[in-house]
Amino acid sequence: MTTHQGGCHCGRIRFEVDAPADIEADQCNCSICRMSGYVHLIVSKDDFRLLGGQDDIETYTFNTGIAQHYFCRHCGIKSFYVPRSHPTGISVNANCLDPATIRSLKVTAFDGANWEQNVHSLSPLRD
Repeated sequence: MTTHQGGCHCGRIRFEVDAPADIEADQCNCSICRMSGYVHLIVSKDDFRLLGGQDDIETYTFNTGIAQHYFCRHCGIKSFYVPRSHPTGISVNANCLDPATIRSLKVTAFDGANWEQNVHSLSPLRD
């Protein structure tokens, strides 16, 4: 396991996450992920630590309201959130990780536009 750091574009929100140096992530084509270019690295909440910017985070929900989409109120970047598919975990946007600790990034397409039929194929929550 490697401790990766990352954050939003303006740098107000910073976090660290424990994950492999060789990252396997999902790229979803649902409406919000497609529009924002989100690449999901799903981890347990214990593997995620917010380092700064708690007061700069806003929350957006839609549809079922289960997913809690967190974004920086200054630059608008969503660097992590609580996903509908794994409500006990955190989805980190692999695009928001600092590149220094990433050895490789393998991205797999996920058909989130047809979420209900495909959710079983998502990467499992890492223990």
